[in-house]
Amino acid sequence: MAGLENSKDLISVLWSGADILRSKMDANEYKDYLLGIVFYKYLSDSFLIKVYDLIYDEKPESLKIALEAYKEVLGDESAEELKEQIKAEFHYVIEPELTYTCFADEARKNSFNREQLQKAFNNIEQSDPLFVDLFTDIDLYSNRLGTGDQKQSDTISSLIKEIDKADLLNSDEDVLGNAYEYLIGQFASETGKKAGEFYTPQAVSKILTKIAINGQEDKMGLSVYDPCMGSGSLLLNAKKYSKHPRTIKYYGQELMTSTFNLARMNMFLHGIVPENQKLRNGDTLDGDWPTEEETDFNMVLMNPPYSAKWSAAAGFLQDERFSDYGVLAPKSKADYAFLLHGLYHLKNNGTMAIVLPHGVLFRGAAEGKIRKKLIRSGNIYAVIGLPANLFYNTSIPTCIIVLKKHREGRDVLFIDASQKYEKGKKQNAMTDVHIDSVIALYNKRESVEKESYLASFEDIEKNDFNLNIPRYVDNFEKEEEVDLNALLADMQDTDKQIAEVQGEFVSMLKELTSEDESIMSSLNYLIGMIEG
Repeated sequence: MAGLENSKDLISVLWSGADILRSKMDANEYKDYLLGIVFYKYLSDSFLIKVYDLIYDEKPESLKIALEAYKEVLGDESAEELKEQIKAEFHYVIEPELTYTCFADEARKNSFNREQLQKAFNNIEQSDPLFVDLFTDIDLYSNRLGTGDQKQSDTISSLIKEIDKADLLNSDEDVLGNAYEYLIGQFASETGKKAGEFYTPQAVSKILTKIAINGQEDKMGLSVYDPCMGSGSLLLNAKKYSKHPRTIKYYGQELMTSTFNLARMNMFLHGIVPENQKLRNGDTLDGDWPTEEETDFNMVLMNPPYSAKWSAAAGFLQDERFSDYGVLAPKSKADYAFLLHGLYHLKNNGTMAIVLPHGVLFRGAAEGKIRKKLIRSGNIYAVIGLPANLFYNTSIPTCIIVLKKHREGRDVLFIDASQKYEKGKKQNAMTDVHIDSVIALYNKRESVEKESYLASFEDIEKNDFNLNIPRYVDNFEKEEEVDLNALLADMQDTDKQIAEVQGEFVSMLKELTSEDESIMSSLNYLIGMIEG
């Protein structure tokens, strides 16, 4: 199947849906409407395709045909059994009049009623704990949609008609998932600073995931955990590099409710079955999670908020995540609190990769003590310096810290990737060539001039446990020596050219005449000045 073509078609349809809302509100708001309604279409279309498949054991030619077949079968005795069967697999049931296909048809006939869409949202939310409050951020009665009932209803109706052009019947989950990811990325670009709450640029996601999955690609039932998951894009990267993607178990936590909802939708749109995802809306640092069932994971991926504030209450010194270190991350900078939370939940043979500001590599006081303990325990495996201005919400350069739970050595690999980027208008970008070169250096794990350095524990101890990358990787480019004689010859040549041009200019001025004495006086004065 021409996945890329379908993906492009899908993206253009979905993006034109954004055009309907763009003049009315900013990207941070209209993303909720657009992504929410696309998600409802996905739920509805998947449902109708499944119904038709259960009745006729084949795929329908169109969603309209599937809807008619569904209406017909509802009069049979087997209707309840059919509904139960679908509910068991999908965790929801949609009545014919609440299907997206029905809404789109009504919108085209100008008889769409947004109360029905609200009812449809409510029914999904109440059908299973998986969907609780999923559509909370979509206010179908908002003044932002227009002034008065009619205009608001028309806006939603237009959006439904536009999104109906998206052919989900003939798009596989990867195409739909990629289109959704693309939209989230576009919203991040339009939203700017706020995007940090829900989006990690794909290049950074790729590096983090490739590093954390390294050596675990063959594992069945691979477990992945992101305690600051945003829209879930970083978690979902794991399925691109695993040889058994359908067996991956995803665990994620997110503080912002609207972003948590985005992640839940993103999971479903990527075809992740409910039993393989455990997502939670909560504060990662405030209370530990998960604490039951699975508590440690093969991969931990994190892009936490940088230098965020947290309570650092004394009680946390008894918290198992932090108690081994004797001190807590400072109130004004929770970076190490996030790092230690992630490390606590890492399996003994797993790998963790976290993005943080460079300050964590060299700041002293409590952070210095935590860093020293991590180095002494051999937990810090690699430090990778990234280019500046990669993120939507900050231009500061960041670094990736790779951690292991238990290993033999205490050496640390330093990689300076700060110059591996292409300059962009708003953000810098790392291409696949840049990413591959970072991964190659990581896998090589040896010193390469101006690019990487494998530091022994003794090297780091001599540097007083400071992990600032320039202390280990010297990327200083010596400037070419200047040939003074050549420079002098150039200067003399330039002086000669200036003198010639001035001579020609003076000759031209001397040819000028005027009957006005004051003009001639000024002209002669100018000639005198030039001739010195």
